[in-house]
Amino acid sequence: MVNIRDLDPSASPLDYYGSELRRLREGAGLKQGALGSIIFCTGSLIGQIETARKVPTRDFSERVDAALGTGGMFSRLVGLVLRSQLPTWFQAYAEMEARAAYISSFQAQLVDGLMQTPAYARALLGGRSPRGLDAKVEARMDRQRILDRENPPLMWVVLSEAVLHQEIGGREVMRNQLSHLLAEREREWVKVQILPFEAGAHAGLMGSFNLLRFDDDPDLVYTEDFVQGHMTANPQAFREGSLRYDHVQAAALSLEDSAALIARVMEERYGNHPETDGRAVA
Repeated sequence: MVNIRDLDPSASPLDYYGSELRRLREGAGLKQGALGSIIFCTGSLIGQIETARKVPTRDFSERVDAALGTGGMFSRLVGLVLRSQLPTWFQAYAEMEARAAYISSFQAQLVDGLMQTPAYARALLGGRSPRGLDAKVEARMDRQRILDRENPPLMWVVLSEAVLHQEIGGREVMRNQLSHLLAEREREWVKVQILPFEAGAHAGLMGSFNLLRFDDDPDLVYTEDFVQGHMTANPQAFREGSLRYDHVQAAALSLEDSAALIARVMEERYGNHPETDGRAVA
């Protein structure tokens, strides 16, 4: 079992979080079980977080702040902890994404991470290994906080129609995910279009990509392969990405027709239909 005294607070945000939690808890004269009772969790969970064996959630951090009177320290620190749970090669992009004024996303196979439901993200991220899955999902959900802030980025997403039919996590998960996409229309700064199968050959056939625009920093284009992501501020690359995105948008359905297609697929493919011959109707 890891001894908290062996942890190096400078080793990682998670180690620092754990060491500070123990320091402030002991300073308040509380046992792990006593603090757990105050914030409605087990003393064992407190111990796991103090020894950097479990990643804290934002909700946990807010409750600890209230219990220990830290002035919001853990609520601020947990953002760094969760970002450190993202793949190393993705962390730089997540930092720039959080600073962007305008996000343009084209996704050929999956719902954009900023619009995924927890269940969809869990099914997707747990596809290869369940190890550290809770922390991975929490980190992805934490990225979405940028859409709730006072001055959120304008986000425009184009999804291939294939995204609607690629069943991730089962019918119920997909139904809720498509319902979430429709609900995002209530945010005036979020727009979703669908690129239909009928578009045929289009500018997005080379794969998914994102464009980030900033008020003060150089604009970026981001792509991924099966190993890692690639981010560049090269003006020519951004120009090519912008032109490609313009063509994708032009070939996509209107916002209203896109919503209608999402709703139709949600009902016809993932609705509560009776089963036939023991198999669910697709």
